[in-house]
Amino acid sequence: MPVKNMAEPKFYSPLKIGLLIVAIAYFLFTFHAMFTLSWIGEYIAESVSFWILITDITASFGLIFRFIASIIAVATMVFYFAKKGLSETTTYKVLKWILVLEAIYWVPLIVSGVWGVLPVSVTATDYALPAQFYLPLLITTGIPCLVSSIAIPIALFKLASKLNPNKPQKDAIKWGLIAGTSYVFVFWLNNTGMWIVTVMAEGTEYLTAYPENLLSFALTTIGLFALAVFTAYFTKKSIGTETLEKLKLRTIGAIIIALGLYFLWNYLTWIFFGRLELWSNWWYAWFLGHNLDLWALSLPLVGLPLLFKLQTS
Repeated sequence: MPVKNMAEPKFYSPLKIGLLIVAIAYFLFTFHAMFTLSWIGEYIAESVSFWILITDITASFGLIFRFIASIIAVATMVFYFAKKGLSETTTYKVLKWILVLEAIYWVPLIVSGVWGVLPVSVTATDYALPAQFYLPLLITTGIPCLVSSIAIPIALFKLASKLNPNKPQKDAIKWGLIAGTSYVFVFWLNNTGMWIVTVMAEGTEYLTAYPENLLSFALTTIGLFALAVFTAYFTKKSIGTETLEKLKLRTIGAIIIALGLYFLWNYLTWIFFGRLELWSNWWYAWFLGHNLDLWALSLPLVGLPLLFKLQTS
């Protein structure tokens, strides 16, 4: 009578379930953004600036590619669980498609970046705002969009090109680490810019009057920056790693948890403490209404299994 190997790992592991939930969150938040089309009615009903129109259209075009990527991600995870496995070749092909589509999503943001760095004399009439709003546009749109539309696509395209089951893992690990670092840095850049402009518009009393805002401001400007620096340091130390088995997965898990908890904290802050006097047309309008990366709040479900995962498994 055959004896069952008790050391054989279970198929339904916390990491796999976490990946499924992250894929679903990635799809749902993208689906919501994709089909929230109220801005089209606003453009038909009233006159809008050229730059707002063109940046919204190009960003929506990029969103189509992330939406397709999210569908592929969910479908792949469902198929994986249904069939209890995927071939290595299929896994690599699917992952390449997701990375390429996600990279394309970021590329059109370069139009917003160009708008944000143009001189006030060029954009003031179209933007319908006085000249002093040039600095907010620069730090909330110009710099973040230029950086994200260049750094992230380059890293993701390079990573996709290095994914090959028949080649050494070293280059794929290298560009995977660089891509992860780029995301953390871009998230810091985006959210810090929005908080700076919020303080410029609302005054410092908006922070001191609401402890949750002060904590969120500190977590964004200092905490996310520290996480970006640490991630870059970890990437520099690990960039020559030959195989995944030699990579410090627990450290990666800790980074993923910290990043996910940042998004989760800010999301739950409004759910539990949100009220009319707390609302800001800069910070909360951005984070809750225009932030297309809220799916990242589910990342701790992947980070926790990595944090407690045996290095040899």
